[in-house]
Amino acid sequence: MRKERPKNLDLSTVQFPITATASILHRISGIIVFIALAIFLTLLNCSLTSAEDFQRVQGYFDLFIVEFIFWGSLTGLAYHAVFGVRHMIQDLGHWEELESASLSAKVGFAITAVLSILAGILVW
Repeated sequence: MRKERPKNLDLSTVQFPITATASILHRISGIIVFIALAIFLTLLNCSLTSAEDFQRVQGYFDLFIVEFIFWGSLTGLAYHAVFGVRHMIQDLGHWEELESASLSAKVGFAITAVLSILAGILVW
């Protein structure tokens, strides 16, 4: 018996629902937070070794690329926290219907955007 298989596997032509996009981005933000944690723990370790190393690490935070990485890490952490709470609420049996799940994803994106702007104000 031959099964019908999809003919087009080009993911750029597939329109994902907002809930799927939120879920995929939640996993990606978890990876970003994990990598950022390693970077910042390394910087913390380096800054605690001596006064000269502390001054050197403090000078890193004057560079735009480091500020951008710091902002991106804070944004990833905010996204992961907001959508982690959303997933926990869904585990309790709420927001599981299509309309409420889509609305909660849109609200989560809005909250993350506000937190990202606040993180940008904090960093710069």
